[in-house]
Amino acid sequence: MGFTKEFKEFAMKGNVVDLAVGVVIGAAFGKIVSSLVEDIITPLLLKPALDAAHLTNLKDLTLFGTVKYGSFLSEIINFIIVAFALFLVIKAINKMKKKQEEAPEVPPEPSSTDKLLIEIRDSLKK
Repeated sequence: MGFTKEFKEFAMKGNVVDLAVGVVIGAAFGKIVSSLVEDIITPLLLKPALDAAHLTNLKDLTLFGTVKYGSFLSEIINFIIVAFALFLVIKAINKMKKKQEEAPEVPPEPSSTDKLLIEIRDSLKK
């Protein structure tokens, strides 16, 4: 098998494509969460603290003028929100899987050979 053909088969496998889609969606989701933290949560929840420190952005908080602990706090808030959102998504997926598992499976209809064997068995019992 040629190298290019083998690489093409590898690249077109479902797992690789699913992973690529997951990475792209994850990056977009990260931007959404960053905007949520920086543009909505920080101004609403931390406005009094930022006003007291005479700041407009959480990332501007510094200690001794050089240690940017505000940026660190912003990333912690971001992580907590991402983790909570993923928890909710995984919880919903597990709930849907559970519903699928609870659905009773209809046993497959016996094949023609099996039907014939059942008829023979029943006739031998008589």
